[in-house]
Amino acid sequence: MNLHQLQSYLRGSAHLISKIHRYFNQPRSLKRPQSYPPSLYGTQPLVMEGGDPYIRALMRTITASESNVARPYNVIYGGRMVEDLSEHPEICVPIVAGPNVGNCSTAAGRYQMLDITWEKQAQRYHPKPSGLWMWRSYSFAAEYQDLVVHDWLSDRGVWNADIPQLLRQERIDVVLRLLSFTWTSLGYGIETNSMSRYLPQVYQNMLQEELNNEQ
Repeated sequence: MNLHQLQSYLRGSAHLISKIHRYFNQPRSLKRPQSYPPSLYGTQPLVMEGGDPYIRALMRTITASESNVARPYNVIYGGRMVEDLSEHPEICVPIVAGPNVGNCSTAAGRYQMLDITWEKQAQRYHPKPSGLWMWRSYSFAAEYQDLVVHDWLSDRGVWNADIPQLLRQERIDVVLRLLSFTWTSLGYGIETNSMSRYLPQVYQNMLQEELNNEQ
């Protein structure tokens, strides 16, 4: 080995050692399982404060397959962003692929809720509706999207199951299957996508982050 080859070898070794050092010294919460694609590492924190960390982690997992974009609270079906969240946007976008092609979808926000779904759940769980009786309206602001879905998922009577308890029993597969009738991209529904198979790993990452935030 000549001098030039030796110098190249040493530079390569130094670069490799540097990469190994950076990996093992990064914060614990940033390490990814070896099989976990970097682009699927997780989702943005919720806007709402408080709540059950297990349900919060589940909400962030739903985001991974439904609206894992830079501004999840503002996205509507098809990827367009809307600015006015004073109410559900109620914009029906044509469906161009999948089993529902030919119809249109009003899915909007972090949890891609249809307008009729939002209206129904907001009537039950929205903490600050405006107006009276038939004239009530429900702000679709980010915090309220979170609060409505958090309390919906926590309601044992609605799902005929105790989702918080199932999550504490590490039965995320059961929970995802249960919810796939509502969010069809969760791995057991009719519209699974490239994210679906990673959701159990996403959930574990998000749960660790939420539990760490509780400390």
